Amino acid sequence: MKEQIALERLTGLIAFARAGSLGSFTAAARTLSISPSAVSKSVQRLERHLGISLFTRTTRTLTLTTEGRDLHERALKLLRDAEEIELAAKSSRAEPSGSLRIATSLPLGVHVIAPALPAFRKLHPKVTIDLRISDQVVNVIDQGIDVAIRIGEVADTGLKSRRLGPCHLCAYAAPAYLAARGTPVHPDELAGHDMVNLRYQSSGQAFHWPFQIGERTIEVVPTASIVVDVSDAVVAVVAVMAAGGGIGVTATFLAAPYLARGELVPVLADFAVERNNITALWPVNRGANPAVRVFLDWLQTNFESRMAIASSLGLSAAASS
Repeated sequence: MKEQIALERLTGLIAFARAGSLGSFTAAARTLSISPSAVSKSVQRLERHLGISLFTRTTRTLTLTTEGRDLHERALKLLRDAEEIELAAKSSRAEPSGSLRIATSLPLGVHVIAPALPAFRKLHPKVTIDLRISDQVVNVIDQGIDVAIRIGEVADTGLKSRRLGPCHLCAYAAPAYLAARGTPVHPDELAGHDMVNLRYQSSGQAFHWPFQIGERTIEVVPTASIVVDVSDAVVAVVAVMAAGGGIGVTATFLAAPYLARGELVPVLADFAVERNNITALWPVNRGANPAVRVFLDWLQTNFESRMAIASSLGLSAAASS
C-alpha cells in the first residue's frame, strides 16, 4: 500500500509540473500521452494529500497559486530527473526506437522536414515521429520536445545546438509579370512595382527585405499591395501564371519547386543574401537517446543536400534569366 501511495504522489507531481508549465490539463495530457481527466485526477489527489490548492481554476484558465508556484520548480526538477532515467534506459538499446518529438516552423516543417521523414523511417522503422509545426517558438523543455529546428539567431537557451546550414533569401516574380512590368536591376528600382510581403504572426510586424549591396546589407520595408501572414502564401501570390501578383522575397527552399516548373524566376539575384542560420536544438539530457542521435546525423546530411539543390537551382535560374 505504501508503494502504491508513493507512486500516486509521483504521478501527481509529474502531472502538476507539466500542467503548471503549459497552463492546461489538456496540453499536459498531450505531452504525457494520457487523458486530460487522468491529469486532473492526479493533481486533485496530490492537492488532497498536501492539503493545499496548487491551481486556481476557471472555465478558461489554469493558474498556479502562490503555494503552487513555490512547488513548481521542484516538481519540474523531478520531471526532468524522471525523463533522464527513462532516457538512460533507452540509450542502452542498440537500435533506435520510441517516439521522437520534433518541433519546427511552418515553412521548414511542410517543405523540408515532413517530405523527408518517410526516408528516415525506412532506415529506423522502430522510431515513430511526432512532428509539431507552428510559427510560435515552443519551450523545448516544458513541452517535452526532443529536437527543435529553427530559422534565425538562437539565443543562449541552455540547449545543445547544431548548425544545419544557411537560409538564402532572394526576390522572385512570375515571368509574365516581369514581361509586362519590366525587371528591376537594383533594389532602388522596386518603387512602382507591385510587391507582396509577409507579416509575422508572432509580432504583427512586416518582413524587412534584405539586400546585399557591396559590403553592406540593407533592409527595405516594401510598400506592399498584398500582405499575407504565411510564407507559402507569398510564393503562391507571386507565382500566379496569368500575370503574377508582383515581386516577393522568400527563402530559396520555398521557391525551388516553382523555379523548377518555370513559374518563378529570381529577381535582383546579385543582391540576394545568405542569412539566418538554420539550427537544430535539443535538451542536454536527450543527447544520449539513440533516436535523437541518429535523427540529428541524418537531418544534417539530408538538410545540406536539399538546401544545396535549392540554392543551385536558384543560381542556375538567375544565370539563365
